Amino acid sequence: MTKEILAVVDAVSNEKGVAKEIIFEALEAALASATRKRHPEEIDVRVAIDRETGEYDTFRRWEVVDDDAVVMSVDELPEPVVSSEAESESGEEDEEPEGPRLFSAKTQILLSEAVKANPGITSGEFIEEPIESVDFGRIAAQTAKQVIVQKVREAERAQVVEAYQDREGELVMGIVKRVDRGNVIIDLGANAEALIGRDELIPRELVRPGDRLRGYLREVRSETRGPQLFVSRTAPELMIQLFTLEVPEIGEGLIEIMGCARDPGSRAKIGVRSLVPRIDPVGACVGMRGSRVQAVSNELAGERVDIILWDEDPAKYVINAMSPAEVVSIVVDEDSRSMDVAVHEEQLSQAIGRGGQNVRLASQLTGWELNVMTELQAQEKSEAESDRVLKLFMEKLAVDEEVATILMQEGFAGIDEVAYVPEAEMLAIEEFDADMVKELQSRARDALLASEIASEEGISDAPPAEDLLALEGMDSDLAATLAHRGVITREDLAEQSIGDVLDIADIGEQRAGELIMKAREIWFQDESASAPEIKATTSSGS
Repeated sequence: MTKEILAVVDAVSNEKGVAKEIIFEALEAALASATRKRHPEEIDVRVAIDRETGEYDTFRRWEVVDDDAVVMSVDELPEPVVSSEAESESGEEDEEPEGPRLFSAKTQILLSEAVKANPGITSGEFIEEPIESVDFGRIAAQTAKQVIVQKVREAERAQVVEAYQDREGELVMGIVKRVDRGNVIIDLGANAEALIGRDELIPRELVRPGDRLRGYLREVRSETRGPQLFVSRTAPELMIQLFTLEVPEIGEGLIEIMGCARDPGSRAKIGVRSLVPRIDPVGACVGMRGSRVQAVSNELAGERVDIILWDEDPAKYVINAMSPAEVVSIVVDEDSRSMDVAVHEEQLSQAIGRGGQNVRLASQLTGWELNVMTELQAQEKSEAESDRVLKLFMEKLAVDEEVATILMQEGFAGIDEVAYVPEAEMLAIEEFDADMVKELQSRARDALLASEIASEEGISDAPPAEDLLALEGMDSDLAATLAHRGVITREDLAEQSIGDVLDIADIGEQRAGELIMKAREIWFQDESASAPEIKATTSSGS
């Protein structure tokens, strides 16, 4: 039987590519399990196999526990409380409990007793005595089979994780093994399988067993069961990796990919720049007669790719990214990180793209929110914005239209810019002298301060709503006062208390209460209106 054990270890190790030590440990666990089953009482067993000869010895063992850690013997408890053999097999008895625990003389020995036989022993160690070993026959072999299969499976999965954990973010290629409910499992070789989830597959791409697929290794996760390698066919990184593979200049560091945006299977935009002046990055990525970009497109189910020249100026980069549409004008708003992009009216649909695809990809690529419009729409928006700024300056700074126009023409777009721009910049304006600049900045700061105070106090510039003005007992002056403090609608007033209203306007408790109750009448009307509907529904169903 000893030769048979060594033969089993050699065969399984060679077939599965698993270390022999793992097989030996599985056999020891199986023989120990078979030994425990032969004893009617609960015992703890250890089996030791000689790695050279295949001979093995069996020991019954007792764990040494501190006397203070024991509260009572498990034998004193009622029968249902005693741990079952199934629980013992699961290994739960090996978990270190917190605080005092039960004591079983069948598998444990008190430290005070253990030191009599072995003076140097400590808590947590074991006392063992040899017992008769079971034969490595049919029953033991069957028991060992399941343990070996499990150990081999765990070892294989650990090897896969170890082989791929440093390859996250790389390109992998495999053969489609099967398609299961829209998910694709690909064989990467060496017992490694990867999952491409249905949401990571290119839409409408026909995938059949035996097909060869490339993908982006998105994640490597160590799991006891289920997939461990997760691959994506839709990630922008996949396209970047494919271009790196097809364009030698990228791998050599002469061309850099600055970003990629994809609508998988349909269209993509990729931004590139050259680190060497003599190299055309767009031409290099397109290749001779489009061979390089076509190779990438073929790999991604015919996905159309626009190669975009990157520019450090965001506006120029956006203009390039809007290709094939030609941009007539562009207005940048750095605060909201958005741009208004104007194109010829006949190119509007092309600039937006089917379903907004072109502008969406350009926005993703550049990182700016893009608002596409015609020249006429851009002009109207510009005029409306100019009119708004003009009125803002005239109202908040108390200046005439001429002064407000000068500020606007000089590039000022808000009160804060007037308040805090360096004085020298405003003095550079031909029409302004030192006194005027000082007065304008003082007024601007006062306006900002008043706005902050109003914001903190909940003051609003919104006019009172029609339903508030129409409320019985309300007058226009009171409605304006309430709206100025944020009570704009009838619903707003209904939610106030008498004290809240008196803080806003000194109208007396009686009138305040009457107005609030009038405002709240709509609540009761809503409730009474809904009651007949409920009753009708109930009666019709009876």
